[in-house]
Amino acid sequence: MAELRLGPLLRHADGSSATVWVETSRPCAAEVRGADGARGASRTFRIAGHHYALVEVTGLAPGTTQSYEVFLDDARVWPPPDSPFPPSVIRTPAADDTVRVAFGSCRWASPPDGGDDPVGPDALDTLAARIAADPDGERPDVLVLLGDQVYADEVSEDTRRWLAARRDLSEPPGAEVADYEEYTHLYYESWLDPEVRWLLSTVPSCMIFDDHDVIDDWNTSASWLADMRETPWWRERLLSGLMSYWVHQHLGNLTPAELAADPLYAAVRESSDGTDALRDFACAADADPASVRWSYRRDFGRVRLLMVDTRAARVLDEQHRAMLDPDEAAWLRAQVHDGRGSYDHLLIGTSLPWLLPHLVHYAEAWDAALCRGERGERWARFGERLRRAADLEHWAAFPASFDALAEAIREAGSGPEAPATVCVLSGDVHHAYIAEPSWPGGGGPDARVVQLTCSPVHNSIPLQIRLGFRFGWSAVARALGRRLAGHGGVPRPRIEWRRTGGPWFGNQLMTLVMRGRSASLRLEQARPQKGGGARLQTVVESELSP
Repeated sequence: MAELRLGPLLRHADGSSATVWVETSRPCAAEVRGADGARGASRTFRIAGHHYALVEVTGLAPGTTQSYEVFLDDARVWPPPDSPFPPSVIRTPAADDTVRVAFGSCRWASPPDGGDDPVGPDALDTLAARIAADPDGERPDVLVLLGDQVYADEVSEDTRRWLAARRDLSEPPGAEVADYEEYTHLYYESWLDPEVRWLLSTVPSCMIFDDHDVIDDWNTSASWLADMRETPWWRERLLSGLMSYWVHQHLGNLTPAELAADPLYAAVRESSDGTDALRDFACAADADPASVRWSYRRDFGRVRLLMVDTRAARVLDEQHRAMLDPDEAAWLRAQVHDGRGSYDHLLIGTSLPWLLPHLVHYAEAWDAALCRGERGERWARFGERLRRAADLEHWAAFPASFDALAEAIREAGSGPEAPATVCVLSGDVHHAYIAEPSWPGGGGPDARVVQLTCSPVHNSIPLQIRLGFRFGWSAVARALGRRLAGHGGVPRPRIEWRRTGGPWFGNQLMTLVMRGRSASLRLEQARPQKGGGARLQTVVESELSP
């Protein structure tokens, strides 16, 4: 009999349909049966010896909730007979519903059951426990995961032992993921966590990769990429990372209509083994990143989410560096303007913060100028070494893209059809803060514009980095940053910005609550409790409406 190896993950959910992702132990027919008549079925497809299905569930009605079960070849496999959790449900939004978006990034694999957690309580585990304790209470309408869902280059001790039993770790890449099979192990370790497994089965999710999904500082520079391509293990790591991301994360980001129009999805499903077709796709993405779009759009009533790929879509030529290639940048602007007036809130998801502490911003812009050769070859070599050592590769390290995003946001938030808020959602930096831009000299948007950074879900940050981020916002740090920028001949950015909340350190999640043209924010941290367990504790609540 077929068994359920991973999932179910409830991914897309709208007023009439949903998608549910599963991995099974063998080829089979996967079926989702809702308690009130919703149904969906699909045959599995095969990738590298693994079997997957993305089941489209139809027969749903707006504003309803119904529990569901998963069957493989007519045998029920979900929920497990001994599950301590409430039934998994599909909730469909009503047109005028409040929309709750919870988001965060950077979830390192949980420790073994019964072990001490070296980085503190997992915010997703804690959210799951709260929802399970009150299944009819408040819950997110969607969970937005902004990168580093798995860590291919920083594995747990359990995974290290598993890798050592499989191959010689003295050979590169050592105790890091090397191929597709090893990527699947990371997903098992992360998504078979009982609380997270149930949470992802009952709350829809949107995901995007960041660097650790492949390797730290992925696509930092053209020089970095050239060095990686000289190593004997890089190509297999990258192809496996892209293939596993497409299977485990990207497919579920797409709507049923997008899936139906996707030629790769059709080819994989129609083949007895889709491995070669998917590998060819990954090879094409490696050869020409502009040939693939990982960015996507999701609309939740009158809330629009644009999830932007800030890793694979980069232009790395030092003279033309861009966070987004021209087609990707054009796509973003088109999605902003499509149906203007049809959404009240615009969310731009980017794994990397746009607005950084001023010292960090100016240091990254200065370093980009050095690497571009503004101070000669000697400084360029120094700039490249510094860029890699200090992770100077956020939006500020792509100055033209930084300004272009500011202009796109200004356009999006201006005029009679402007949304009430434009929120840039980001993670990566292992702490949380709120920053707000302004446009000197007038001409700024009518919408309230904020950057909301929330990280990590489950990880840590060294004390010296904490102190550095705190200092980076100070007046002294800003003055120091401007001196660096002057050395590199870096012009001032077109906007100003200030920190209006934080920094907050801990394992945490932010939740945006949007109703009509009003919006509010809540930041919650996972805190251990006396006697065991953890709870989400509210750190800050704030109104975001104009």
